[in-house]
Amino acid sequence: MDDKPDKENLYGMIGAAAASHEVKGSATVPPAVAFRKTTQYVLPVEKAEAVEGYDVFPSFRIGEGKIGAGFDSFAGWLKNYNQVVLDGDPGVYWESFMGQLHPVLQNENVPVTLMPVNGALKGEDRVNAMVAPYLGGDDPIFGRVYDGSLADFFDREKLNGLHPAKEGLTILYGTGAALADWDCPVVFLEVPKNEVQYRSRAGVVCNIGESTPASPKQQYKRFYFVDWVVMNKHKKAWLPRVSAVVDEQRGTAITWMLGDDLRGALKQMSESAFRARPWFEAGAWGGNWIKENIRGVSPDVPNYAWSFELITPENGVVFESDRKLLEVSFANLMHYDNRAILGKAASCFGDEFPIRFDFLDTFDGGNLSVQCHPTKAYIKDNFGENFTQDETYYILDARQDAKVYLGFQEDVKKEEFRALLEKSAAEKEAIQVEDFIQVFPAKKHDLFLIPNGTVHCSGINNMVLEISSTPYIYTFKMYDWLRLDLDGNPRPLNIDRAFENLDFDRRGEAAARELISAQSIIRKGADWQLVNLSTHPEHFYAVHRFEFDTEVQAETEEQCHILSLVEGSSIVVRTGDVEQEVSYAETFVVPAAARAYTLVNRGPSRAKVVKAFVKDAYCGGTGDNQARR
Repeated sequence: MDDKPDKENLYGMIGAAAASHEVKGSATVPPAVAFRKTTQYVLPVEKAEAVEGYDVFPSFRIGEGKIGAGFDSFAGWLKNYNQVVLDGDPGVYWESFMGQLHPVLQNENVPVTLMPVNGALKGEDRVNAMVAPYLGGDDPIFGRVYDGSLADFFDREKLNGLHPAKEGLTILYGTGAALADWDCPVVFLEVPKNEVQYRSRAGVVCNIGESTPASPKQQYKRFYFVDWVVMNKHKKAWLPRVSAVVDEQRGTAITWMLGDDLRGALKQMSESAFRARPWFEAGAWGGNWIKENIRGVSPDVPNYAWSFELITPENGVVFESDRKLLEVSFANLMHYDNRAILGKAASCFGDEFPIRFDFLDTFDGGNLSVQCHPTKAYIKDNFGENFTQDETYYILDARQDAKVYLGFQEDVKKEEFRALLEKSAAEKEAIQVEDFIQVFPAKKHDLFLIPNGTVHCSGINNMVLEISSTPYIYTFKMYDWLRLDLDGNPRPLNIDRAFENLDFDRRGEAAARELISAQSIIRKGADWQLVNLSTHPEHFYAVHRFEFDTEVQAETEEQCHILSLVEGSSIVVRTGDVEQEVSYAETFVVPAAARAYTLVNRGPSRAKVVKAFVKDAYCGGTGDNQARR
């Protein structure tokens, strides 16, 4: 039974969809909707035949026979072994998963012993005491990045005491199960970060080492600063050895892939153009542009505030084989070969993908909060992050009355401004923001520069493509227009933290010159040109824009390029023998290892593609110190 099954015969078992099963001694396993509190659509098992326009479930094709579907095919592989370890992300609904897998194995006449690893966890009080210094006390949002490992949560003596049964198949399962070091296949169950949050809102998942769910906001803070951090380290260590991976997000319909095929898919993706899977969220200031222009999103929401186009800590990538879809976290790409993805920037950023693209939709919505982001020293000293949240606003679309708040008025007085903000917060009084902060009209293809410490916010009727460094939660709100969040509660303000970071030298005409990008042509050909959009010296990334009628060619020059089609209906991106179709507003990545790519315009009018990449000065040596100082 220990011999690996023949791969061709194995994938002959693929295709059966999983159904709910009655498990002796327990209730019927709930369907997927029971543990997702959201109206968003779950990733389908199979790719739609044709997708017109923006694709909310982009996939990367990896050839035939690489992805299995259903508990039947997965159980057919498991039964060939005497012991198997099932590890997985915090957020896996283990009760449901094992409740469906067990009867399928029983139907195969396989004697099965199920052994949860959570009995080897340290006591809940010990775990909570261990992570408490990283959770920021009463702060509702901010903590500090945990510097330990997943092993810290377990009692090594208890782990060593876990032994398989002498007969049949023993399955050791649960987050951290691989730490038991059994000499057997190890399988990882993946759940996308958005799905973890939907499950958190449904109250069906716990943080590592806890027995009851905390509130969704408390859980998110713990996930962000502790659980996801240790799990990334754990999965990186096991990626070269993992035997299989399971996409568990759908609950009753899994897809899965062998470890060798996963590593092969990651290698192929790291040399070709690809899209991450985006996801979308409503918010207090959200608008209607996304609802009206992106097919495939759920209409059953009050608005859309954000699209996580490429916020890699919370995005996945989707592989496609025989139309079957399997999603894994973006971190797997970085863990597999960060240098293939980042090229020479890997020496500075390591496994951390440095740049994010996301949408902020205020069409018919509201102004964002008046805010700033932390300095490099502050984010490192207080939160443990390696680089800070330097941003830009690229205006994808705008109405005639659209505007951006950016930089202080020339005559602003720091203490007067602070006193007014504190009075507003205490007495719920509106303030005249324009008396203190400059306001600029916004139009399509403008770029506004927001280095750390800059007071700013988007006004109403903008569709903003944020081109920014990857940190994304470190927003210090000073004024939120006296509104409530979608649950009817005030959003927390961070006036003290803001005033520890605000740069009051960014004011008046000097701020206007410094914070509004100047655009100039770098190179041009018969029907194309490459435009430079100047960035601030604090920004470690540069922004360019391709403008072309037919096609344009480019080289990566040992850099990762992050791009978005900001004008035109569709293009094709060629990297080697791989073609990726990209529609308007879609974000895509060309890894450094692709070396060269061609953009082919498929629309009737000129295409414009914005591109960001790490500046050469920040790719090691002095740049390393600058980016992380």
